[in-house]
Amino acid sequence: MTNCVYIDARTSDAQRRTALYEGQLFVHSAVPSVRRFAEFARQMVEDAFAPLDPETAQHELTVERFAEILGELKPRFIHHAESKQHVKSILDELGCDLEQTYFDVPRLRTSTSDSYLTTGIAYAWHPHRDTWYSAPQCQQNFWLPVYEIESSNAMAFHPPYWNRAVANNSRGYNYYVWNSKHRGPDVAKILKEDTRPLPRAVVPVELEPQIRLLCPVGGVLVFSGAQLHSSVPNTSGRTRYSIDFRTVHLGDARSRLGARKCDEESTGTTMRDYLRGTDLTRLPEDVIALYDDDTVGAGQALYQPQPARAGDPA
Repeated sequence: MTNCVYIDARTSDAQRRTALYEGQLFVHSAVPSVRRFAEFARQMVEDAFAPLDPETAQHELTVERFAEILGELKPRFIHHAESKQHVKSILDELGCDLEQTYFDVPRLRTSTSDSYLTTGIAYAWHPHRDTWYSAPQCQQNFWLPVYEIESSNAMAFHPPYWNRAVANNSRGYNYYVWNSKHRGPDVAKILKEDTRPLPRAVVPVELEPQIRLLCPVGGVLVFSGAQLHSSVPNTSGRTRYSIDFRTVHLGDARSRLGARKCDEESTGTTMRDYLRGTDLTRLPEDVIALYDDDTVGAGQALYQPQPARAGDPA
């Protein structure tokens, strides 16, 4: 069970990583680089939904049009050169060694209110661990709100399941197959039932007790990829927008440090996705090999998005 929530803790990155691997949660409530990233994202969101308010646009648009806007906005945000620079600034401000810290591209997430759109590009996440999705045990997650959040549109952690196995179907998930068959622009067309093979618990999960951390805009939550977490059913009347990205530390990855494995059975690895904080090179092949398996030929080892349209930012 998670023992502590650290608020603005004055720890080194090494101390924070160790605590995260033990199931602790961290909140950094006022980080200038985080606020700048949220403001950057907010501008992109508002431009995409103009002249509507992005938080209430769901009440004025058809689901099809809303998903279409997200289908254009989210890839543009993910692959915008400034997005990576903002991630690097955040990691640097939080004391990470950019020579040792590798990150994946940041994602813009949406959680609509009252079940308006909960599939595909606005998927409402059931309780899960990222490690069910081929993430390494040393992965650490950074999550930040773009607009102010409240308890009714936040994210929940389920600490009783830290290091407590949950029966799940992650055995059927292969990251390379996922890359080749279940990613890309067609996700925005999934408006009703989402039939993608998303690992989930196959037994009831006790949602209480749970922890909802309501950091302000400019704040960031940091947690282990092995934490069981979920989207809170949004009843706020407003769409929640947030950003998340993940990191691995080269030394920890090479030494196989991380959270204890308890119920993960997925195959393949996300380790090819991470970019070094200094020069955006990928993890060394010998480190990737520590996490790889014989399924690499089953699909696409490294996802390659469709080329940007003329005029789109890099």
